[in-house]
Amino acid sequence: MEELIQYILKFGNLNKQQIELVTEKGKPLSLKKDDYFSEAGKIPRQVGFVINGVIRGCYYNNKGEEITRCFISENSLVCDYVNFEGNTSSAEYLQAVTDCDLIVFSKNDWEELSHIIVGWDNIKNKMVQLCMYQKSRKGPVISEDATTRYLAFLENYPTIINRVPLAYIASYLGVTQQSLSRIRKNIR
Repeated sequence: MEELIQYILKFGNLNKQQIELVTEKGKPLSLKKDDYFSEAGKIPRQVGFVINGVIRGCYYNNKGEEITRCFISENSLVCDYVNFEGNTSSAEYLQAVTDCDLIVFSKNDWEELSHIIVGWDNIKNKMVQLCMYQKSRKGPVISEDATTRYLAFLENYPTIINRVPLAYIASYLGVTQQSLSRIRKNIR
């Protein structure tokens, strides 16, 4: 919980009672590898903060191929926020790539913080903006060659490379696993 409070305090100030309220509303959640935090076709019901582990955002394209869109690791919010706020069905999955420990807030508790804590909306908006920026910014630029995309991946996700199956990294980069193996061999 301390990690979550430190994260929140980067975006604004909270007094002791407000911190206690946030702590009271946040609930621990453990996900096993391959469990879903949220699923396509369902309305996201919670916002999470990753204490430990890696989650990936993925979807299926029109050919039925699974595409990894992003990775979310420690000290980050995890949520399909547009659909969470809009109370609409998601088009993507948020899946644990490793065993994960999170602090989660139900929709009611998340909204209640806005009603009780003066300034929470401002803090929340900054956290959500960063979350959405990180998810969009880190996508590979397909016009770049595969080696450049892989090097950018290493720069954007330095702690993830040895924790995530190569199949997910290849999917994220838009290359086959064989191509990824060649790229990795050539870089060493």
